[in-house]
Amino acid sequence: MVLKLTTGVPLPLGAYRGCAGANFAIFSRHATNISLLLFDHPQDEAPARTIALDPKHNRTGDVWHVCVDGLGWDVLYAWRADGPYAPQRGLRFNKHKILLDPYTTALAGTDCQDFSCVCDPMARAGANDAGVKAKCLLPDGEFDWRKDRPPSHPWSETIIYETHVRGLTMHPSSGVHHPGTFSGMVEKIPYLQSLGVTAVELMPVQEFHENELTRRNPLTNERLRNYWGYSTVAFFAPKESYGSRSHTGCQVSEFKAMVRELHLADIEVILDIVFNHTAEGNHLGPTLNLRGLDNPVYYLLEEDQRFYKNYSGTGNTLNCNHPVVRDYILDCLRHWVIEMHVDGFRFDLASVLGRDEGGDLLPNPPLLERIAEDPILSGVKLIAEAWDAGGAYQVGSFPGIRWSEWNGRYRDDVRRFWRGDAGMTGTLANRLCGSADIYRHSGKSPLHSINYVSCHDGFTLNDLVSYAQKHNDANGEGNADGTSDNYSSNYGIEGHTGKQTVEAVRLRQIKNMLATLLLSRGVPMLLGGDEFRRSQGGNNNAYCQDNEASWYDWDLLRRHAELYRFVRILIDLRRRFPVLREEHFYAAEEIRWFGPDLAEPDWDGPRGLLGCMIHTDRNASGALCLLFNATTEAVDFQLPESPSGQGWQMLLDTSQPTPKHGGNARIGQQQVKHACWRAQTRSLAIFF
Repeated sequence: MVLKLTTGVPLPLGAYRGCAGANFAIFSRHATNISLLLFDHPQDEAPARTIALDPKHNRTGDVWHVCVDGLGWDVLYAWRADGPYAPQRGLRFNKHKILLDPYTTALAGTDCQDFSCVCDPMARAGANDAGVKAKCLLPDGEFDWRKDRPPSHPWSETIIYETHVRGLTMHPSSGVHHPGTFSGMVEKIPYLQSLGVTAVELMPVQEFHENELTRRNPLTNERLRNYWGYSTVAFFAPKESYGSRSHTGCQVSEFKAMVRELHLADIEVILDIVFNHTAEGNHLGPTLNLRGLDNPVYYLLEEDQRFYKNYSGTGNTLNCNHPVVRDYILDCLRHWVIEMHVDGFRFDLASVLGRDEGGDLLPNPPLLERIAEDPILSGVKLIAEAWDAGGAYQVGSFPGIRWSEWNGRYRDDVRRFWRGDAGMTGTLANRLCGSADIYRHSGKSPLHSINYVSCHDGFTLNDLVSYAQKHNDANGEGNADGTSDNYSSNYGIEGHTGKQTVEAVRLRQIKNMLATLLLSRGVPMLLGGDEFRRSQGGNNNAYCQDNEASWYDWDLLRRHAELYRFVRILIDLRRRFPVLREEHFYAAEEIRWFGPDLAEPDWDGPRGLLGCMIHTDRNASGALCLLFNATTEAVDFQLPESPSGQGWQMLLDTSQPTPKHGGNARIGQQQVKHACWRAQTRSLAIFF
């Protein structure tokens, strides 16, 4: 292969094809020498060609660049960087290590290799590690989007389904042709349509370090794997193992095809993205890219610069408000929107993005403002996990009016109310109304609250009503990992049981929490599989369980078809009654609260009893009446007079079986002949 080299250009960073060949550009302020390595195969231990960049001719400012003409398709490449090895100054250059391009849009060779190096990461010297590293790939960028357009659902009409690409279809019961892949997810689109969700929130799909764990499952002796994916290696690159492996780089086109088909089904794609840390870990972790290119620029370092600040709980913290890192994050988000057509992002431990170089929280973080004001990102959904592992908790006060937030208080308060905890009635009313007590003071609306009762992190909804304690023994951490504050109950028996009385209570409680979620103002988020009682066997931190403990068992859909119908009806009901999803907090005249005797509720009392009538002057016929009974006794509720004057019809009652036909909420309606309704123990009733 005859290659022609020219100096190239410094922007854009990364690798791209231009009229003069393939341009490669990479940032490193402190490197003294940079080399581009070209490979023929992902497993090669030695590059086919090494191109040393001349600091005088191939460097513009802090960017090193070269243009290579004569390359074929699917170019495999990596970098080497030499410079000072001075950990006390935060510099960790090692000329023996190959480095992945932080801007690479695909990796190859991740299936049979480890991302890390076999040599001591603290050592200056070390053996060539090319044979144990995946390689960067410059793939063919052609793709037929077929006039793809984003669904652009307003927040008021959004219903999010949080899921895991691999876990959704990996179980043998999934019935798909390409299990565990982007293509497998396409095969489940009809199911998502039938359920009625408008967006999927995908747990991390950027290339991550799945083999970083050294522990084994003490119950099976199998090596544990990073299943969740919160350990990013390449932020621009879709995960290779989520592709079908039909050809090198197919994960890129298959991700695009998944987005295109979801859009065709009117479903948005939101990515869970992890800009708070990387897979390079602490000072003992592997050198993969950022550490070996410019460690003190990319990471927050302690006063003793050999060590890393750890606001992520995983060993390191990205220096998000350094101008170079800010640009990197913006470039990454733009890439996923422009090239991959995604519709939004959920930012893991997003409070880290608001910390300065000293680790302090900024009042007006420039990165968060830049993301919110960026013209390319102006139409995408922005969701913050508004806390971090360093003690920040910003639910209700996350900076910026564009940012919606995972409402962790909603999760806890709904759980506690239905568990029967005393003094939760007033709190439940606040959550039902969009959490004005949390969001109003900062000028935000109910639509800034992403409401959820369960998510990937914690118990599934089935396990929430089946286990009083976490059971994380399979994680190999002595059951010390995962939160102990689950606000759960087993209702008499720990774990799975065939006892029908216990099962009946559990099913009713699941219905109660799902109904509360979909009746609340704000944006509801369902954990995938909760609609058919997916279980993780009591594990509330299944981050390392890439097995049937985490995979969706689709046989449960047949066994719990009634619950699935119930969720479909709730979603349809939410669509039929716009009053449930308006963007403002309820005005006093729009909602009336009452207790069983129509008097003022006992807001702070020991019993969870609450009624409300919701209506607007614009549409009296669209009024709803809701009765909540979280006690262990049946309670008679007096019903208020309906605004229409025509009485009430019961739409749904969680103590009654769900109708067997149809998904429309009208199916379950029955005329209420008396002004009193007996709310059964632990039940929620909805009247129209």
